[in-house]
Amino acid sequence: MKIKSLLIALSLSLPLSALAAGNATEGAKKAETCKACHGEGGAKPIQPDYPVLAGQHSDYLVAALNQYKSGKRKNASMNGFAAALKPQDIQDLAAFFSKQSSDLKMKY
Repeated sequence: MKIKSLLIALSLSLPLSALAAGNATEGAKKAETCKACHGEGGAKPIQPDYPVLAGQHSDYLVAALNQYKSGKRKNASMNGFAAALKPQDIQDLAAFFSKQSSDLKMKY
């Protein structure tokens, strides 16, 4: 009984992203559309105000895409793109971009 309670408590403490891990290989296929604005692998955006996706933390990317999908973040292109994404698509894209090489640096 104690083990069952411990397992339940542990599973509730895990972030949702740990329960639905993304597949980077599938994410690479789904990221083809993203190249147009964010560059190959999300590392070279075409505009200086477009974010670098490569090397970002997976949980940050999941949160950002979910916010675009819900409309909490406003960007006409991203809101439209994210609206069509399923939860697994978001996980896969985040897994792919988080594994890409990048010039992003930790500030602290």
